[in-house]
Order: sequence, then C-alpha cells, then structure tokens
Amino acid sequence: MKKFLIIFFLLLILGFGFFFGWANLGVPADSFGIVRSKTHGIDPRLVKPGEFRWIWQKLIPANTKTSVFRLAPVNYEFSANNTLPQGAVYGLFAGVPADFSWEMNAVFSFTIKPDALIPLAKTHNISSQEDLENYETKTAEQIEAFIIRRMNIQKEYVMHIEELLKNGESAELEKDIMEHFENIENFTISIKTSKIPDYDLYFQAKELYESFLAKQKDHSESHERFFELERYGILLSKYPILLDYLIKNPNSAASSNEP
Repeated sequence: MKKFLIIFFLLLILGFGFFFGWANLGVPADSFGIVRSKTHGIDPRLVKPGEFRWIWQKLIPANTKTSVFRLAPVNYEFSANNTLPQGAVYGLFAGVPADFSWEMNAVFSFTIKPDALIPLAKTHNISSQEDLENYETKTAEQIEAFIIRRMNIQKEYVMHIEELLKNGESAELEKDIMEHFENIENFTISIKTSKIPDYDLYFQAKELYESFLAKQKDHSESHERFFELERYGILLSKYPILLDYLIKNPNSAASSNEP
C-alpha cells in the first residue's frame, strides 16, 4: 500500500509538471504563442498549432507569460491619383495633347509570417494582438506607399505597373513586394478601377525633352568657351608681350584656368 501511494504521488507530481509545463496550454488551435519568462526572457521557439512543446520555466510560479497571436489575413483598400513626374512639361514640349495622369482604386491582402513573430516581438516589442494589428496596419500603409512610388515612376517597373492597371493584378509586382517586405506572405493585389496613362508616349516625350536640355547645355558651354577665347585674343592684342610669355611658359595658361 505504501509503495502504491509513493508511485501514485510521483505520478501525480509528474502529471502536474506535465500539465503546467505544457506550452500549448491557453493557446487556441488556430493561434500562435510566444512565451516570455522572467528568468530567460523571450523563448526562441514559437508555440505552433499541433506541435507539442513543454517548457520547464513554466513550472516556476508567476515566472512566465504566454502572448497569443492570431494571424488573420489583412485586407487593405486604398485609392490614389497623380500625374507622372513632369508629365505636363513633357507633353507641352513635345506638342502633344497628352494626359499623363493616373488613378487607381485597389485592394490588397497579406498575412504576417508565423516565423516573423518572435523577431517582431524582440525588435518592435509586440506583446499583444493589438500590438500586432497596429504593426499590420503600418505595414499595409508602407505597402501602399511602395506601390505609389512605383507609379511615379521607375522605367524598369513600368511593365509591372501597366500589367497591374490593365489586368487588375501583377504577379511580378506581388513578387517585388514580398521580397521587399520580408515579414509578410500570401500577398495579393487587385485593381477595382483605374485610369492608365500612355507610358510609351510619356517616355518618348521625356527623352526628347532631356535630349534638348543636353544640347542646350553643350551649346551654352561652347558659347562660354568662345567668349573666353575672345577675351584672351583682346588681351593678347593689347599686350603682345604676354604672347611671348605664354609661348615660353605654356603650363601657366592651363594652371590659370584651374579652380
């Protein structure tokens, strides 16, 4: 009987130890958990659904706290409009009645990667579902800004943007966004309504305008050089002795022009 009681109490202690050290306790099946302890800080392993975890730090009374996170899809809708940079200037210069403005009403969605939760808890002090949702909102706003920057405009991304505005989606743009925002996954975007500028005409007018400015700059520099030589000619005709000096000291003229 005594032996039985000893075994019974040992099993009871082991049962309590198993129960109170069970990391998944209090973490719903559709959620993830981060265990923080006073003795060891944030546990480096995430508590995942369907994965058994046992943590001895939980056996110490009031030592640990488990933060529970549900990673629901984030749905974000936005509207934006603008004109391609200097579009009006390029259009007037090229003499074309072009409208280089654009508009879009879009919706995108994403989820936070589960494996990003612990790094986010450490770097952004995320310790509650509310903290996570605030981070998700800021991320969505950053993604919106990222898309609008691509609209305003880098030539290598034009195909992605045109595809997005014409077809309502762009696999390449989605790939770019997930590479830039490393903590998200399952990103998709769709366009509800859009107005598309003529990108080909825009870049033709832009190149024409920039070519004109480059020629104007060369022309201006040529004029400056001409007037400089003219001043030298007047000076040498007035003081011929300088010509003998320059012939004997050819490096002096070059050094006089250095800044």
